Amino acid sequence: MFLNTLAPSEGEKKDRKRVGRGIGCGWGKTCGRGHKGQKSRSGGFSKVGFEGGQMPLQRRLPKVGFSSRVSIITSQVTLSEIDKLEESDITVDVLKLHNLVTKNIKRVKVMLSGEINRAVTLTGIKATKGAKAAIEAAKGSVNE
Repeated sequence: MFLNTLAPSEGEKKDRKRVGRGIGCGWGKTCGRGHKGQKSRSGGFSKVGFEGGQMPLQRRLPKVGFSSRVSIITSQVTLSEIDKLEESDITVDVLKLHNLVTKNIKRVKVMLSGEINRAVTLTGIKATKGAKAAIEAAKGSVNE
């Protein structure tokens, strides 16, 4: 095999369409654009969703739903994740340090998922009713 013998396989490369070169090429006169109308003109194509002045579909339909901006700064942590930490006094900064929550998180809530087998103190972190009961059963405390 030599570099000068390398070539793409048969039918791999297609010649580009050379429009407007007379009737012999098959793409003469109207150049594959049909006859008249907005789509046949140069620069004659409207933006996505434009319906010729009619109120577009995305504006006719009602707005639905709501995305709270509080959810950007709020996160959840499970009991099993807290059990894996070495610290006994757990704050939001400790969770950030161990990459359990991202850096922009300001509010954290502990969910009852998994078990906790040691005493921990949650400071500045909320907990669900079940998670709070599990932490207190393991001789820990929750200071919201």
